[in-house]
Order: sequence, then structure tokens, then C-alpha cells
Amino acid sequence: MFQVQNATMIQGEALTRLFDMPSECIDAILTDPPYSTGGTYAGQRQQRTALKYQSSRTKTRYLDFPGDNRDQRSFLAWASLWLTQCYRVARPGGVLMVFIDWRQLPVLSDALQAGGWTWRHILVWDKPTARPMLGDFKNQCEFVLVGAKGKFSPWRRACLPGVFRCSIVAPTKRRHMTEKPVPLLEDLLQIVPEGGTVLDPFAGSGATGAACLRTGRTFIGMEMCPGYYEIACERLREEAVR
Repeated sequence: MFQVQNATMIQGEALTRLFDMPSECIDAILTDPPYSTGGTYAGQRQQRTALKYQSSRTKTRYLDFPGDNRDQRSFLAWASLWLTQCYRVARPGGVLMVFIDWRQLPVLSDALQAGGWTWRHILVWDKPTARPMLGDFKNQCEFVLVGAKGKFSPWRRACLPGVFRCSIVAPTKRRHMTEKPVPLLEDLLQIVPEGGTVLDPFAGSGATGAACLRTGRTFIGMEMCPGYYEIACERLREEAVR
């Protein structure tokens, strides 16, 4: 376990570590789990993540990450399990925000509800710098499914958008091949009370933790891959001295 200021990183598989947590201790879950997609056909989706999510022309190489090769039925079963545990550790009225792409959007919405959450919204991440597709529509958006544990009660009077326009992290600046932009995460955290505790069971390079430190939220992150765990810890160290 690593701690700095109000941020904590725990190394280990999400389901195992979630079982170790007490009930009703988290205000919000904001996470970006492995999508198990990254291709149109089964053979493409079963490749290593370094091949699925990186162009062969990319100069910067990133670590592979595990858990991204499930078929849709096993993805549904797996997601239902960890979403159920997230529901248990969330406080009544707590918020869930989960990134996903268009391929797994339907099945993740099923898993969210199977886990006990009330499904409230689909947010859109508009990615203006997404790679163009010659003669085709480009994949310019990803989605954030939003759920609540029971009745949602806003903590402040503010109207938040349903579409967030934010460029993808530049390859020379990202630390994880599917890293989400910290400014986007900061925008999403507006729904979480100031000083609230945010859980990310799939912390990756620690971008959610960086957003929490910048906005005054408490962060608990979990990461299974030892390499990314170390990267996340280093990132949080850097944020703590900003």
C-alpha cells in the first residue's frame, strides 16, 4: 500500500481488494475498467493490449495490462461481480461513473443494474482529436455510464453537462495506452462532494487519483499490474508536490 496526502494506492486484483473494504465507506466510484474490445473481430480483440491499442508507428511503448480478453458473456459476469462489491462499499446515495465504448455499452448497462445500481445517465466524452477513418465515421466518442445507490441527492445547486469535449492525452504525455485526460476526470468529479472519498478499482496510471488531488477529494485506487501500480504511485508523488 502507498499513501501520499489524501491519496492511497493498493496493489492487487480489484475483486479481491474490494472484498477487504468495509461497507458504505465510499462517496463515489469513478473508474475505467478493461473494455475487452479494441477490435471489430474476435481475433483482433484477443490480441495483447500493446497490439490492440497502439499503432505500430507509435514511438512510445506502454506496458500491457491484463483482463482485456473476455468475451461478452464473461465480461457481463465479471463486471456484475465487481459492480456488486462497489455497490456494497458505496454510501447510500453514492454515485458510480464507469467509462466504456460503444461495443460494450449495452452489456455494461446490464451489469450495472445487476450489481444493484440505479442507472441514471449515459454521458458522452467527445474526443475531437480521435483518429480519422477514411471513408467512414471516426470513433469520436466514448461513454460514461452513471448510476446511483438508491436515491441520489445533489450536494450543490449546479447544472452539469451531459457531453464533455476533451482531447485525448497526447502519446508523448500519457503513461498508459488508454489513459483518460485528467481535465475530463476533474469535470466528472464535480458531482462528488468536496472532500468526498472516490474509489477507482482499475486505477491504471493513477489519472483519477491526480484529478482527486487537484480537486480536494480523497482517493483510493487499486491496480493489479505491478508496473502500472508503480507508475500510479509515482504520479501521485508528483501531484502531491505540485
